[in-house]
Amino acid sequence: MSLGASLRRGPSVVEGWLRRHDPGLAATRRAARTALVMPALFALCIQVLHSPTMASFAAFGSFSMLLLVDFSGTMVERLRAQVGLAVAWAVLICVGTLVARVTWLAVGTTLVVAFAVLFSGVVSSVLAGSATALLLAFVLPVATPAPLAQLPDRLLGAGLAALAALPAITLLWPRPVADPLSAPAVRVCRAAAEFLRADDVAAGAGQSSETAEYRAAVDRAATAHADLLKAFAATPYRPTGLSTTSRTLVRLVDELSWLYTVLTDQPTYDAEPPNCDPAARVARLAVADVLDRTADLLTDLSGDIGKLHACVRELQAAMAAMEEGSTARLPVAQPVGETPTELYTFISTLDVSFRAMELSFAALQIAANVELAAAAWQRSWPSRLLGREPGALRRPLASARERAAAHLGWGSVWLHNSLRGAIGLAIAVLAADGTGVQHAFWVLLGTLSVLRSNALNTGQNAMRAVVGTVVGSIIGAGLLQLIGHHGNVLWFLLPVAILIAGIAPSAISFTAGQVAFTVTLVVLFNIGQNPDWHIVLLRIQDIALGCAVSIFVALLFWPRGAAAAMNKALAQAYADSAAYLSSAVDYALGHADTAEGGSPPADPASQSRTAAASARRLDDTFRTYLAERGAKPLSLADTTALVTGVAGLRLAADSVVALWQRSGSGRAPLTTAQAADQTTDQSTVQATAQATAQTEAHRAVLGTADQVTSWYRGLAESIDRRVPLPAPTALHPESAARLVESVRTDLTDPDGRATATAVRIIWTADHLHVARRLQPGLAAAVNGSMVNATSSPAPVG
Repeated sequence: MSLGASLRRGPSVVEGWLRRHDPGLAATRRAARTALVMPALFALCIQVLHSPTMASFAAFGSFSMLLLVDFSGTMVERLRAQVGLAVAWAVLICVGTLVARVTWLAVGTTLVVAFAVLFSGVVSSVLAGSATALLLAFVLPVATPAPLAQLPDRLLGAGLAALAALPAITLLWPRPVADPLSAPAVRVCRAAAEFLRADDVAAGAGQSSETAEYRAAVDRAATAHADLLKAFAATPYRPTGLSTTSRTLVRLVDELSWLYTVLTDQPTYDAEPPNCDPAARVARLAVADVLDRTADLLTDLSGDIGKLHACVRELQAAMAAMEEGSTARLPVAQPVGETPTELYTFISTLDVSFRAMELSFAALQIAANVELAAAAWQRSWPSRLLGREPGALRRPLASARERAAAHLGWGSVWLHNSLRGAIGLAIAVLAADGTGVQHAFWVLLGTLSVLRSNALNTGQNAMRAVVGTVVGSIIGAGLLQLIGHHGNVLWFLLPVAILIAGIAPSAISFTAGQVAFTVTLVVLFNIGQNPDWHIVLLRIQDIALGCAVSIFVALLFWPRGAAAAMNKALAQAYADSAAYLSSAVDYALGHADTAEGGSPPADPASQSRTAAASARRLDDTFRTYLAERGAKPLSLADTTALVTGVAGLRLAADSVVALWQRSGSGRAPLTTAQAADQTTDQSTVQATAQATAQTEAHRAVLGTADQVTSWYRGLAESIDRRVPLPAPTALHPESAARLVESVRTDLTDPDGRATATAVRIIWTADHLHVARRLQPGLAAAVNGSMVNATSSPAPVG
């Protein structure tokens, strides 16, 4: 190969390596911007403005605002986030400068500010991703005490960095506008629609569901669902912000997972499967149309919402027709035997329509969320400015309060990590002041960079940080020796060092990042003066002190991290979700009572919010658990199955509530003759008999609900306390017999057909059986994780 060809091939080799090790070139993009802006600002402040203070804050400000953050969303949202970050920097610089000269005040303020910054990340992924950049804004002034006369120079330096950051993110290799969840969510919607149509073609032709087209649709749906879960779990915090669009899109993950579960849940029948329900078939095809229109709108949020509205109306009409037809499909006039097979065959008559109703509910929920996201995206500027939310979505401040309140419990891993980080930085401030080190900022930076969610990870990072610092110091000292008195060469080395320091942590390793960052600091602190390699010794000393503080704090406060909290978070989530399901059934049967003149049912909104808060805590704990290095005391596959099961249980409760909310009072419409009949004594006797029979139906459903939710409470206790897990809930033919008898004999209208209330009661029981069918898989996951945990040196929990 010629020299020219080798030279031409060189850049492509580098680009290929970067693309393999830096997905999307995200780190490369941030590093390239910083390598251009940071040296330029530093040169401006040193060579033109002759202000070392301004230069330091401009350099570290641009480092924070360009390298440590990379906001997502539209360009307007990114610019707004950058402006917010700049304002926060100004406030934190003022606070840090004011308290830095009094040790006890600096320590106390560090504790408060660090906790506030770290804990606020639970509210929004934007704040979570900005935590290090925000802490740097406070750590830099609090670690370098100075007279208040220097505050203007500090603010001007940070202001220059903020002003430079705005055009940099706009013009210098701007980040593509893409939501991490949108593309995989679109693929799930498309694949689910294809699945439903392939299934309909096979059923219409009388073919087996195991056709090539059907299997291909199943595979596409499974792949799309796996990609969605992978994208959702790819960050150490939930990929959601406080914007309306972000809050609605993140809900799609659970809803699309539930949709996939319903699609792939194939029931088994002891006898012949129920006959095809034409109305259910129409509803399933309407679901496919809704999912396709949802995918279209999700692909382009500025698209026409009216097309989705039309499909939703068609689906709602199909659901109403299916519900009305189901009253005629129940064979209430035919005798039913007493064997379990005969009883469950009667109930399974509505199985096809029930599954179509499940799919319809999931599709309507998905469509509603995407419609809200599109409506928020299409708001006018005045509406955005005034914070007007589309639909009934809660305002950002109320949502933020709810998210923060969910993590104020002592079992929250996010709370643990926030307290650990705040205490670590406060101790680092105290240690730096007590030891009188020359560069206290490096001590705090060392603590901040290596402190992790458990002692093992912190210790490993501390070792890597020290090794990286030593290697970087040796390289930096060698460069200074080679340069000698030619200090201007450092200006040319600075952009290269920044570029490598920005890419190395993501593309190579944490240790390589520490090496490159140390070289960058050596170059930066020697520019404009005679090169002095002795600074590298101070760097090693300060980083070692910061790492020692981190290890001390990690060993003292929740040393086992998320692994110790995982079981408790799972147990609480299952307990709260089971309570929500129980309340949802009470709400459903209360609606049925209202149809007979009873009092209105209690809305389970409070239980729903409690279950959602527990699910959020579990999600954050699980993400932290995944991010922790070392052997996992819990099987990853089993733990993932248990986390997914929480969403299934909660959405089963949502389905029950939605089923009865659509029903109004639950009373079926009456004809004029029927209304007149109700004024007679005979109709009064019949109403009394219906109320008595309905009570029997209630008892049957309540009994099933109690058995199902009791098992989930037992599951929570087994996970938390390592007690034996009860056997999955078995079918109880006696309850089914009471339900069938009440439906056949008394929950009928004067024409002898089943009432709409009877159909909904059976569908409510079906939702409970869906929750029951989840139990064997969850039991296997719990038993597997407990076996794995007992082989570990320490118990989990």
